[in-house]
Amino acid sequence: MKRRSFLATLAAAGAAVASVSAKGSASSELKVNEDSLGILIDLTACEGCRACEFVCADANGLPEPEDVDLEGGVVRKADPKRYVTVSSYETVVGEVYVRRQCMHCLEPACAAACLTKALERKKSGPVVWNEDKCMGCRYCMISCPFDVPQFEFDSPVPKIQKCKMCYERLAEGQVPACVEECPAEALTFGKRSELLEIARKRIYTNPGRYVSQIYGEHEAGGTGVLYLSPVPFAELGFRTDLGETAYPEYTRDFLTAVPVVLFLWPAFLLGLRKSRVEEVAHTADSDGMGGGAS
Repeated sequence: MKRRSFLATLAAAGAAVASVSAKGSASSELKVNEDSLGILIDLTACEGCRACEFVCADANGLPEPEDVDLEGGVVRKADPKRYVTVSSYETVVGEVYVRRQCMHCLEPACAAACLTKALERKKSGPVVWNEDKCMGCRYCMISCPFDVPQFEFDSPVPKIQKCKMCYERLAEGQVPACVEECPAEALTFGKRSELLEIARKRIYTNPGRYVSQIYGEHEAGGTGVLYLSPVPFAELGFRTDLGETAYPEYTRDFLTAVPVVLFLWPAFLLGLRKSRVEEVAHTADSDGMGGGAS
């Protein structure tokens, strides 16, 4: 990147970040919409087929998932090449399969921590990442109570990878690929308010089948992804210490007092990252041209 281009990027980024500071904080702009879209996951119906993993990989251009034997209890975590994972737990009611992905919080801590707004919650519900705004600080990874955002440490121009609830498909009037593909119909897509009603009805009309809790209804201020379970969520590795307060609330007062000058450092890092992206792209183009001439 040329010096003039770099300075222009830095100036623009600095103005944008300073604007966030002047308004108080990124979190103060988050607007919670209870009628936003979400996914209800019924763990009593999940068969552990992992169809959601394979269709997610296909829809997002990720490598095909590896073969995994889930028998006997196998806990798996997401990584930069997997937005969705299915694990298994041995419980008093037998083996329970648990699918995990981004929780799409109503007030996401990752978006509040991101000073350049590379992560944002869309009005429709999905929390998405914008590569052009990312400075590579990884604050989103530290702030997420669900340990969701994944960083491509082995890439020359690393990205933050996470489920985006198939935001592009939603814009075209389609449902998330995983919901469409699930053969056991363990996934239900719709407005969050309606999903909560469906979940409450299932608990009420099926005594003994579910624990009397909808995970995600209140945790960390509420999430777009909700769960029903046949056993207490703690037995399935879910965090039960999150409380009901949205995480951005804990830092809102602090961020309003942060001097504007401290917000300019992220802008500088953003300029450096853009410079690195252009450098890698230029090198790739040059290598391609050289290969064609020989």
